[in-house]
Amino acid sequence: MAFGGYSGQAYSPAGDKGRFVLPPLFRKAVKESSAGSKILCLAKHERWNCLIGFGTSRKEELEAQLDREEERALRLGQDAWDRDLRAMQLFGFVEVPFDDSGRFIMPEHLRTLGQVGDGLYFQGGGRFFSIWNPLELAEMGEGWESAQAACTNLVAETAAKGKGKGGSK
Repeated sequence: MAFGGYSGQAYSPAGDKGRFVLPPLFRKAVKESSAGSKILCLAKHERWNCLIGFGTSRKEELEAQLDREEERALRLGQDAWDRDLRAMQLFGFVEVPFDDSGRFIMPEHLRTLGQVGDGLYFQGGGRFFSIWNPLELAEMGEGWESAQAACTNLVAETAAKGKGKGGSK
């Protein structure tokens, strides 16, 4: 079965020991996109103040993207375009293992780049999914209303569940 892309939304509060949980919906899609292996690829989004995640099968797509961008730059006479720099940007992701429960450790440099806080909001985006600090997502402008509403709702649901269990979250 061909990989169908990433869709949906989820929220995961920070766990102990700097661990987060890749939600089941995204965990299943990452495994499908990684030929059954439990490897999550993480990188900083090039424009937004968030991270992106995807499975290992995207490596082939990135090479094709690099070729298209080079062809476009040549066609438009963009002499300043640098294939090596762009390759480092596209392939600068980190491969992070996750366990059967989806637990993974977020590398510290990505925590900083993504301004990761007490929880992660996951938003499907087709070829990849974005991973947000809910406070950063709330600062996004027009066009983000649906993701912002879903994030607000999921954070509130998680907090209510935590209080229902006698927790303080």
